[in-house]
Amino acid sequence: MNVLFIMYPWEAITPASDSTLRMIHECAIRGHRLALTTAPNLTIRDSTTMAFCRMFDPAVKPSKTIETFYKQAKFKEQMLPLAGFDVIFMRANPPLDATVLNFLDSVKDDVLVVNNVLGLREANNKLYTAAMNGPGAEITPRTWVSKNKEYLQRVIRENTSQKMIMKPLNGFGGSGVIVIEKTATQNINSLLDFYISGKGNESNYVIIQDYVEGADQGDVRVLMLHGEPIGAMRRVPAEGEARSNVHAGGKAVKHVLTAEEKRVCKLLGPKLVKDGLFFVGIDLIGEKLIEVNVLSPGGIVNINRLNKVKLQKRIIDWAEDMVRQQSWSRERRVALRKTVDEA
Repeated sequence: MNVLFIMYPWEAITPASDSTLRMIHECAIRGHRLALTTAPNLTIRDSTTMAFCRMFDPAVKPSKTIETFYKQAKFKEQMLPLAGFDVIFMRANPPLDATVLNFLDSVKDDVLVVNNVLGLREANNKLYTAAMNGPGAEITPRTWVSKNKEYLQRVIRENTSQKMIMKPLNGFGGSGVIVIEKTATQNINSLLDFYISGKGNESNYVIIQDYVEGADQGDVRVLMLHGEPIGAMRRVPAEGEARSNVHAGGKAVKHVLTAEEKRVCKLLGPKLVKDGLFFVGIDLIGEKLIEVNVLSPGGIVNINRLNKVKLQKRIIDWAEDMVRQQSWSRERRVALRKTVDEA
């Protein structure tokens, strides 16, 4: 396969903990042609969507050790057409650069993009779960989203619970997630001012959610591949910290999915596949879905370490199968069309 990773700079990788590097390494070990690029390196030449890429030098045999592979990697700089790849993995750090999706629009019918362009547009912020209806409504905590301070104050005041969760709509990595208590009215007012206020006349959306019991004990990160859970870990927050994200100081511990957590995955899985969200990370507290992470979901390294598995193998196996299916489908359509043409 020809595989392109649209990601963060290679030099910014921390080899010991980087999930994307595991996927890249697995592709290299299998002998796939590999290229990397970043969002600013996408371009158009002669009406063809291209990218300034760093192509892995095939003359360098990939080491089986991740850290050594990273240190020994050599590249050739080339401008390459996106439609020349079989798979494009979107692994850029959030927030999502919407312009990248505009570039990918031109090749979304020719290349397997993980995750799908339309799916990324729909699910790149927390509204994807906040406005979930149908079967999804029962697995998400009650949620309110607004820029209207008076409305949000009323929501908090009228809620029967003493605690709620407040966070910015476009936050990521646990940034800005706090627990608020109804007794701290003055603090809540100032926090709403801070969260809503933006640069100039700009204002920001704020999410208020029901507090889910057990949140103080952390959450569960589940990696979903084509609508099925392939691995999980519990993230325990550091002392005095409301956020359980590993980058925010949380600790990853081994976790086996409960019957309720499996039920959430089963209810959510078909919607993810329908929306083209093939590889995502979902965050659960109890039987409630808190977030769906569609852009560069992490957790591979910790889940591998805790369970002695290699999730990257399953991910690349799946990508190879998807490419084979698409190739077979295209060849069949060409053959059938030829039959009609010759009739």
